[in-house]
Amino acid sequence: MNRRNSSIQPALALVATVILVASACSGQPSGSVQPTPKNTFNPVTLPPFAGQTFHIPEFSPAAVSWFCCLGAGEDPAQLPAEKAAAAAFPTKYPGSSLKLEITTYNAAVDALSLRLGPNPPDIAGPVGIGGLATFKSQWADLTPNLTEAAYDMSVYDATTVDFFKQDGAQIGVPFDTYPSMLWYKRDFFAEANLAEPPHEFGAKYKMTDGTEVEWNYDKLRQLAMQLTVDKAGKDATQAGFDPTKITQWGFEPQRDVLEGTGAFWGAGSLVGPDGHTVVIPDAWKAGWKFVYDGIWKDHFIMSDAQALDPKIGGGDQVFFSGKVAMAENFLWTTYGVVGAGTDWDLAAIPSYNGKITAPLNADTFAVFKNSKNPGAAFAAMVYLLQDRSNELIPTYGGIPARTADQDAFFEGIAKTEGFPPDVDWAVARAAVKYADIPNFESPMPVYAKSLKILETYRSKWFNKGGLDLDQEFEALRAELQATWDAG
Repeated sequence: MNRRNSSIQPALALVATVILVASACSGQPSGSVQPTPKNTFNPVTLPPFAGQTFHIPEFSPAAVSWFCCLGAGEDPAQLPAEKAAAAAFPTKYPGSSLKLEITTYNAAVDALSLRLGPNPPDIAGPVGIGGLATFKSQWADLTPNLTEAAYDMSVYDATTVDFFKQDGAQIGVPFDTYPSMLWYKRDFFAEANLAEPPHEFGAKYKMTDGTEVEWNYDKLRQLAMQLTVDKAGKDATQAGFDPTKITQWGFEPQRDVLEGTGAFWGAGSLVGPDGHTVVIPDAWKAGWKFVYDGIWKDHFIMSDAQALDPKIGGGDQVFFSGKVAMAENFLWTTYGVVGAGTDWDLAAIPSYNGKITAPLNADTFAVFKNSKNPGAAFAAMVYLLQDRSNELIPTYGGIPARTADQDAFFEGIAKTEGFPPDVDWAVARAAVKYADIPNFESPMPVYAKSLKILETYRSKWFNKGGLDLDQEFEALRAELQATWDAG
């Protein structure tokens, strides 16, 4: 299962598995259609991360509860670092404790909803924009705490600081980021005698004859069709190509959520200027049509049925199957990318209408506004962000948000066992500047219900051909609007 929950996975039972970390305990493995090869990125190989100036105001000792996992954190490979962090907290702050509560990603929203009564958790994390949006108005504005602590925020890119503002309140401090890039298999391009996509954002695509053209989705489509091959060796541009016997696909979009798919064509939000009217961004519509036609007309993208098939897409991120030439996805793809082989690399996201958008995932730790231990909760949050970042950030696979730490991170990840030795990790660093603002996971009315509606349409479009997408867009808009109106 991917880092943020692949929505094409069969739904897991909504039963929270809670692990109270005060003594040794065992984690619950996350489910997937078939085991995915794991990289062996070892955080111990990294030099210590840079610190920053701050001081923690005095607080009364307390038992702090740490809720996980609205984002990463449930994978068995991540549990040792989390348990160690929780166990060491009393050493840092004698008299206090940090209790880690692990709830599977698919069950986390329901489980946390039940906790937000008279005795809520104190902190949550790692949590991204979607998790923060799901529980909008439940988070403490950290501005007073950060001011009192003289917490140096200049060590972060200003874009990532703004990423964690909600209605003007600073509800999180940047921790790690997961930019998006184009992952591609160099060997597939070589076999097709095609030039590889550009690594520099905004650069042109250089053809094998030396001519240059715009690197946009039109060009990506052309390449994707040439890189889609059937059992007889014919590609999708050739007469006699058989779409029922494809052995290699040209492209894989980020299919986890519909909003995320569209965001690669342009930043946007479903919320209109009045805060209540549903407005589907035109760029998202264009992206959805591109993907839909790629599945059902041009046949260079897998359907959900193909992606879920253990013998075809493997049931996880399909780039891991080794049968896809290009895929748009986030940096957390590193968790299983060894399945794609040893000849892959990173390239720039193409442009749409002259503009490049590389959607961003980012995580933080946040304090609940109704925490009974706000001082201790803030201290625990900073402890995880600072004291334990050397172990937690590599475990989660994100780029450290502190810019001074990023060189060390990339030096470490480049040495990961099973990765090609010459991956151009500079692409990931550059992608942050093209983040989608507003982010595709930003708040919207009736957030959880809206996500379920969007998933219904996503699943329909990825499983059924012959639809009129303009009619589908209007049906989606109307259903969302009715849900928002009903509250």
